[in-house]
Amino acid sequence: MDFKSYQPDAFYDELFQGPGQPRAGAGLLVDRIEALPDGELTRRQQAAEAALMNLGITFAVYGDQQGTEKIFPFDIIPRIVEPHDWRQIESGLKQRIQALNLFLDDVYHDQKILRDKVIPEEVIRSASSFRKQCVGLKPPKGVWCHITGTDLVRDNDGQFYVLEDNLRCPSGVSYVLENRQLMKRTFPQVFEASRVRPVDDYASRLGQTLGHLAPKNLSDPTVVVLTPGVYNSAYFEHSFLAQQMGVELVEGRDLVVSDGFVMMRTTRGLARVDVIYRRIDDDFIDPLAFRDDSVLGVPGLMEVYRAGRVALANAPGTGVADDKVVYAYVPDMIKYYLNEDAILPNVPTYLCWRDKDRAHVLGHLNELVVKAANESGGYGMLIGPAASKQEQDAFAEKIQASPRNYIAQPVVSLSRAPVIVGDHFEGRHVDLRPYILYGEDIYVVPGGLTRVALRKGSLVVNSSQGGGSKDTWVIDDAPGAAGTRQQ
Repeated sequence: MDFKSYQPDAFYDELFQGPGQPRAGAGLLVDRIEALPDGELTRRQQAAEAALMNLGITFAVYGDQQGTEKIFPFDIIPRIVEPHDWRQIESGLKQRIQALNLFLDDVYHDQKILRDKVIPEEVIRSASSFRKQCVGLKPPKGVWCHITGTDLVRDNDGQFYVLEDNLRCPSGVSYVLENRQLMKRTFPQVFEASRVRPVDDYASRLGQTLGHLAPKNLSDPTVVVLTPGVYNSAYFEHSFLAQQMGVELVEGRDLVVSDGFVMMRTTRGLARVDVIYRRIDDDFIDPLAFRDDSVLGVPGLMEVYRAGRVALANAPGTGVADDKVVYAYVPDMIKYYLNEDAILPNVPTYLCWRDKDRAHVLGHLNELVVKAANESGGYGMLIGPAASKQEQDAFAEKIQASPRNYIAQPVVSLSRAPVIVGDHFEGRHVDLRPYILYGEDIYVVPGGLTRVALRKGSLVVNSSQGGGSKDTWVIDDAPGAAGTRQQ
């Protein structure tokens, strides 16, 4: 199998700069693939898929009649990120997370950004993810967003844009770690020679980030991962990260508030818990503070948190920064709090609550992508060019009925990367979700989850919509780094 017939077409291709011309850092990989005996690449792809099955690396699709558990499709041709691209991504994400954290602290305290009319007050007041219960909260060390997954896309111009922020319970990092282990076995010599930056220390860095939040004077804090349970779509990840960090995986029923502390039920009696990495949405973490019908959380947890006797990651209330209308103002936040221009720009965004923007959106539904402000996973979205007139009309009614709940963006010509399709390669659209840890400082994991729209021509990369993933190789630019094509 070779790349002779592979065509980048009119899209930015992550592996090739032109037909038969690998990008910097990709030459060794391309040469190695083309040197494999007939059928060998297919065999390695099948071996990787079998390994994923044996490891039980699955996710759940709610409402899928074919069964709840699915293997996340994986393509063994890695996506390569060149050093100069990564430097921009890393600095841009650090800048963005710093500004978002300052915004969260401000919006739940003095609300200066609202008083100065940088963001309209009504945008925050009407955000379904703004939590009144969190007003006045003081998270440990002043950090609200400890673990973030920010979705990036690259357009035809080669520029990276931020598509959305995920500050509540971002998932997918387990696939990053498992994909990497598979790739080390699939292309060991090329991996080593290409000087790919490691991601293997993520679990230890996550553990350090969580330990940093613990109440003072604790030399060995107890950290747990709080999961909704086995039926959650990301349960594999919850159990995987707990195992990798060497901490307990617990459900709400395993925890209880006693004598002003959160305690964990063990075979030896109750044991104090100091830090909770919660993978449960705000609404369900404490029925006394949020939804009173929740059976997933811990009654009284928020009272202990307010008293500083337990730490939560991420802090409750961070979801307001995930709102897609609030997203449109992040460049303004960066300017307001840091007095800097955004290193990573947003995708241009129309806010349907603005009369002028709404009129434009309604008049150009066939050209735009329309998204609900608080949906995720590819749901609540209209891709205008691919939608029928009936679907466009239905969305027009939704927009007119609830303008605050919708934004629209031009269709981004997502970059592509080659995937294995039968006995040849075809281009498929990709995005990138890097993961950022905010503890003592801000750390961006070198790489992230490259999601792939496996359906030909599709722009939707979400696993729930049929997407898959690739390993992401960030090439080290240290002197003497390999990766150029052999002549």
